[in-house]
Amino acid sequence: MWAVALAAAFWGTSALMREPLAAHLPAPTIVFYEHVIIVLCLSPWIVPAMRALAAAGPRVIAAMLVIGGGSSALAATLFTAAFTVGDPITPQVLQKLQPVFAIVLAVWLLGERLTPRFAWYAVPALLGAWLLAFPDPFAVGVQSAQAAALAIGAALLWGAGTVLGRIAGASLSPIHVTAMRFTIALPVALGLSLATGSSLAIGAAHLPLLLALALIPGLAALALYYWALGRTAATRATLAELAFPLVSAVVGVVFLGASLGWSQWVGAAIVLIAVTAMTLSRSRRPSGVIAPDIAPAPQP
Repeated sequence: MWAVALAAAFWGTSALMREPLAAHLPAPTIVFYEHVIIVLCLSPWIVPAMRALAAAGPRVIAAMLVIGGGSSALAATLFTAAFTVGDPITPQVLQKLQPVFAIVLAVWLLGERLTPRFAWYAVPALLGAWLLAFPDPFAVGVQSAQAAALAIGAALLWGAGTVLGRIAGASLSPIHVTAMRFTIALPVALGLSLATGSSLAIGAAHLPLLLALALIPGLAALALYYWALGRTAATRATLAELAFPLVSAVVGVVFLGASLGWSQWVGAAIVLIAVTAMTLSRSRRPSGVIAPDIAPAPQP
């Protein structure tokens, strides 16, 4: 459980690197170099992963293409862009909506069934997200709506990655899924940079933050999380994952000078309580009904 909490805390430090980088570099450029660093670290497993993927069949290949291109490259780009138009706390807490999207997508893509109680969790979570996203929830501005849309779009893509990861994970080992995820994402990240006209030029001063971003909330958190998840009960892991939004809030307020209104703090609390309650209900679900505790798709 402590390892799950530590991995989640690593994710919560993302804003320490992502927010200052986003102030000087385009989001696609940041994401491209994140993937370059991670792919270099995973290079010993890339060729075996490609062979395993080729033998897995077109369904798994299609799933991995969406995971790499959408749930990794595009989602990270949207998430990073949210920091350029919003505060450093809201995008990270809104990411907690990812299990809600994953459940809906699992019903659609995998034919799983919802428990009757799902709406009791999903509706408050979405209401809390609205309160969190907008300082004045009854006067929504273009800028605040843009930041929320970027963060929620990333959460939706991460949710899709979680569901499709079930398909890929049935045929590939975790290390092969991870290696293929980032390898496929790398050319997509490059394409996003070129398509948006983002310069790939970076300064030496950016390298320490890029390395920290790729290695701490990226590879280190990913490896630790998957190692711990197989050794921790799902209900305990869910509670440990609350370290993510808690560390995010501390980082934003203490280190990045962020401030939220009282309604936003209320919204954040509603999101966390609703999603946590939804996840903890897994132990009481009937067989064959979708689990509301799908693990979060790791952020690159």
